[in-house]
Amino acid sequence: MKKSLFGTGVLLLTVLTLIGCGNASSSGAKKTQAASSAKIVAVGSTALQPLVEQAAKQYQEDNPAANITVQGGGSGAGLTQVADGAVTIGNSDIFAEEQGGISAKKLVDHQVAVVGIAPIANPDAGVTNLTHAQLVKIFTGKITNWKQVGGKNQPIVLINRTQGSGTRRTFESFALKTTKVKTAQEQDSNGTVFKMVQTTPGAISYIAFSYLKRGVQALSLDGVKPTAKNVTTNTWPVWAYEHMYTKGSPKAGTVKFIQYLQSKSLQQTLIKKMGYIPVTKMQVARTVDGSIEDK
Repeated sequence: MKKSLFGTGVLLLTVLTLIGCGNASSSGAKKTQAASSAKIVAVGSTALQPLVEQAAKQYQEDNPAANITVQGGGSGAGLTQVADGAVTIGNSDIFAEEQGGISAKKLVDHQVAVVGIAPIANPDAGVTNLTHAQLVKIFTGKITNWKQVGGKNQPIVLINRTQGSGTRRTFESFALKTTKVKTAQEQDSNGTVFKMVQTTPGAISYIAFSYLKRGVQALSLDGVKPTAKNVTTNTWPVWAYEHMYTKGSPKAGTVKFIQYLQSKSLQQTLIKKMGYIPVTKMQVARTVDGSIEDK
């Protein structure tokens, strides 16, 4: 009788173990499926938008059940909406601590790249280099003709970014070092600024490196060219981290997508190809207050 009970006990234990393994396997499969089929809405920085859009396209090819929507609107909008819980990810060129009206402590920072920002001019202006002082005088309205800085006898047309733009905040902080700029027409995206400068005689503005292409003249400052190599050493100081903020710890599906952007393979391929700079290539680091530290 004892032998029979022992045999029954072993059988029962085996069955329970198999059931447990089956449940664990099923649970793991469900988690994997949930991560792959996540619905993600990323809003904010137009400087970061092209990268996130392309990464989302590639990611969804490998994860067909994933549903990722990417929109612009500016860093301020991205940070405000993610803080309010209205979107999954807030894309930003600035640290959350720099954005007023939100609780930065509730947001988690995921840095996915670095972006350089360059002043650009319509090629017909005839200028390729400005001193820092000249750039400031142009944006504050003290220099109004390209002839004053060695270019054509042509009025300068200022084009600025809207308030809440992370690109504008970065440009004013590290290129102009002032926010007291001349009132001018404002555009809400890097893409629109590119088109305006390309088609407007005498125009000047600034855009992310990821938007630089033929049709506008990228301007050097004090003889330093706006290149990725110069950004990595802060020789070109007009740059920013590209942040993807989440409200608290992100869900599995969001983690998977962010980790995809941070992966070594994507950092060395898509990110470099699209004009961004891998975080791992930076020889310096920038703190929230704008200070530069060696890595």
